[in-house]
Amino acid sequence: MTKEDLIQALIKDGYLKTPAIIEAFQKIDRKDFVPEEHKERAYVNEALPIGYGQTTSQPLVVAFMLELLQLNPGEKVLEIGTGSGWKTALLAQLGGIVFSMERIEELQKMADKNIQNYGFIENGSVKLLSGDGSKGYPEGASFDKIIAAAAADVLPEAWKGQLNIGGRMVAPVGESILVLEKISKNKFKTKEYFGFSFVPLIRS
Repeated sequence: MTKEDLIQALIKDGYLKTPAIIEAFQKIDRKDFVPEEHKERAYVNEALPIGYGQTTSQPLVVAFMLELLQLNPGEKVLEIGTGSGWKTALLAQLGGIVFSMERIEELQKMADKNIQNYGFIENGSVKLLSGDGSKGYPEGASFDKIIAAAAADVLPEAWKGQLNIGGRMVAPVGESILVLEKISKNKFKTKEYFGFSFVPLIRS
């Protein structure tokens, strides 16, 4: 299966719709973010191990979440769970100013190396951070968009507090993906999409 086969399948199945996101999938090659021993499976629509008990998400899930996020160029986005950096680079390609948090140091180093190939760290589009993602990133708050790669039991209050009014969050909770729009300081409009599987969010 080629990269184009994967993209066309995601378009056909309705996961990829927006031209900018389709273009990002074309420009940011998943193969560059998959460990050497799994590169031949880079364009298969499945989650792949990246070491340390973590995976790089299934392409359809990444496409689905990016479509839900509705990121606009120039918006500030907090990503919880850098992993190997694939979604981080996609967010930067879409024009986001990305603050990406990872608690596993070795994965952060891997992501840094992978993203360097695209120049997003040098040009200031991506800032990689270490720490407990459940606390968000208060020093950089607030954010226009927040996206998470690991499932919490309940959404951390820190994330809600660090989202701008008018902002949007896409995050897994249990086996669902939640989309929150922040209407006012304490009011959110929520939509839930069922039937997904994620690694758990680890809190320190």
